[in-house]
Amino acid sequence: MAQPKRSWFLLSMMLIAANLRLPITLMPPLLPSLEKTLHLPSSLAGLLTSIPLITFAIFSPLIVKLARRWGNERTVFTLFLLLIAGSYLRIIPTITTLFLGTFLVGIGADSGNVLIPALIKAHVPDQIQLGTSLYTLSMLLVGALGTAAAGILISHVSFGGTQVILGLLSIVAAIFWLPNLRAKRVPPLTATQQAAKPHYQSVWRQRAGWLLTLFFGLQSLVYYVLLTWLPEIFLAHGVSTIAASNLLTLFQLSGLPLAFLVPYLYTKRHGILSLLIIMTLGYVVAPLTFLLPSHSVAFLAAMALISGLGSGVAFNLSIMFFTTKTTNPYQTAAISGMAQSAGYLLAAVGPILFGYLEENTHSWTPVLTVLAGLAVALTLTAIVVQQRGDIMD
Repeated sequence: MAQPKRSWFLLSMMLIAANLRLPITLMPPLLPSLEKTLHLPSSLAGLLTSIPLITFAIFSPLIVKLARRWGNERTVFTLFLLLIAGSYLRIIPTITTLFLGTFLVGIGADSGNVLIPALIKAHVPDQIQLGTSLYTLSMLLVGALGTAAAGILISHVSFGGTQVILGLLSIVAAIFWLPNLRAKRVPPLTATQQAAKPHYQSVWRQRAGWLLTLFFGLQSLVYYVLLTWLPEIFLAHGVSTIAASNLLTLFQLSGLPLAFLVPYLYTKRHGILSLLIIMTLGYVVAPLTFLLPSHSVAFLAAMALISGLGSGVAFNLSIMFFTTKTTNPYQTAAISGMAQSAGYLLAAVGPILFGYLEENTHSWTPVLTVLAGLAVALTLTAIVVQQRGDIMD
């Protein structure tokens, strides 16, 4: 069968990507309603944002193995159906269905997280920068807008109604993905072909694989700690709850232009240096400024914007590393699965550990200081990856 047109692949890929964070980021604004409706303890409510991250950590390597058997396109589609099922299962007003649905959402989203970089390398090998830009832009933009939309919808309709409306985008994405299932598949290999086929070195046994994993893990940790605790940090500066929410939205949205800027600068002379400077300003310098006793919303907004730029560089740079530090889609999927497995495990426990640190010190100073130290390690890791991070065949 013929390969689907590139333009159709890019469109359907963007729709899938748009749903990879949306079912997760829409939950925080809905938590107060859930706690009231289901009498859900705050400790359990917090798990609703951690469960998908934990599933990312557990299932990323398994998804790579499934893709070898089913093909990347079919694996994404099959597991994406779990995301749809999980989203609508959460409509049923019980704690069991809420957590089971969130678990299924995590598995479905993880299939896209792991395999889309490999699909971009396979379908548009000469347009990797464009494909990567569209992928990250769709995921981050819709994820951020979904947070705002959920907050608006929950004030007009029920939790179930909010899920139904925002879940429609996932159904549209699944329908648009169907033509990709016609992509040519390599028939099963005979015993002779199996013996003769190239055997790639496992990314788990390569120093470069662990460097890429460390970079993705550190950027995930810093991002999710900031995403979780920035509202509390803003409140500590005396701003209102609404202002803190708006500042968090600014943090999320300000990184969107980097979806195009990172791939563009990545191949330019001194481009990597420029990106690392932006990332350091956003992830090291800006968070440390939150230690200043400022009550100026304008100052906090400027620092939130700079922090968002840093997050945009870090995430998009990790995706660029996946596609440029490998030589074929198989390796891209393998390193993506490895890095996201460990990375999201760090992301899942990071907010909890840093929250525990603040609770026991009654101050955000040690939290922001340690976070800045990890961000310095992130920058140093990026330098090493860029110089010696190629995955060997």
